[in-house]
Amino acid sequence: MGLDGIEVCSLTLNDIDEVMVVEKLSFSIPWSKQAFIEEVTNNKFARYIIAKVDGKTVGYAGLWKVFDEGHITNVAVHPEYRRSGVGYTLVRGLIELSIKENIVKLTLEVRRSNIAAQNLYTKFGFRSEGFRKEYYADNKEDAIIMWKENVM
Repeated sequence: MGLDGIEVCSLTLNDIDEVMVVEKLSFSIPWSKQAFIEEVTNNKFARYIIAKVDGKTVGYAGLWKVFDEGHITNVAVHPEYRRSGVGYTLVRGLIELSIKENIVKLTLEVRRSNIAAQNLYTKFGFRSEGFRKEYYADNKEDAIIMWKENVM
């Protein structure tokens, strides 16, 4: 089921409380509110977007821009809105942002068990290029490293 009216905009300090709801529902070791505040106010490399439905933040995504590469740091969707196009819209939003920012390559890590996310990234041209053994602290799961070349 796809949602109509998914609005994508930049993350601001005013959005962080709603982002924290999504964060805590999505990750066993969530980032702190202070970490998001630092990303928004002090990290010159950070770019974050949010997805809203009917004015409610239902997902967010971010990347760090380093020269002409982007490292996608997080993509999270509220459990009630998964498989409804929000994740797709967020990844598309990161790619559009990357084009505006002259980013030519994107990379990310994804849990080996997260087949749904891997399939989503593959739709956008990301390819598996390797893995990081025991990358995730909560359960020592491996991460698959994915790259998208030629973002432009």
